[in-house]
Amino acid sequence: MLMPRQKTPDLSVPLVDGGTFDLSAETAERGTVVCFYRGLHCPICATYLTEFEKLVGDFAERGIASVAISSDGAERAAGMKEKIGAERLRFGYDLPLAKAREWGLYISTSRGTTSIGIEEPALFAEPGLFLINPDQTLYYMSVQTMPFVRPHFRELLAAVDFAIEKNYPARGEYEGAV
Repeated sequence: MLMPRQKTPDLSVPLVDGGTFDLSAETAERGTVVCFYRGLHCPICATYLTEFEKLVGDFAERGIASVAISSDGAERAAGMKEKIGAERLRFGYDLPLAKAREWGLYISTSRGTTSIGIEEPALFAEPGLFLINPDQTLYYMSVQTMPFVRPHFRELLAAVDFAIEKNYPARGEYEGAV
């Protein structure tokens, strides 16, 4: 289980526009928002990532880099980038499902063709949203077992502002007896 204030697993995936996203090589002053999404087949992901795309600049103003990652291959990841008209949000692809599990993501099996007429992969990761500090320790995470009810990016921005202003530490770090 991932724990706040502790190092997250390494994470390196190819990017749609070329190059590689490597969490350990990120240089943003206050860290990186990593949004794991289900894939091109998910209409809720498209809506969610559209909101994220609109706020990439707001995160950058606060010293936070942004990336969206799925287990989709290059073609489907590029399709999602195009579908939402992304210009600033980086899209990573080919996330190994074993790596998704390391990050605490849930894995689902295909239910066939979705409501938008796109076939689900045989296996894929459910969504997760993470804010990772520059030293690769976990600050915030939210993982879902379903495509529904995800954290809003504007609320995450407000939380970032509060954390910066108050020097608020990551919470949930206690591992002792209860």
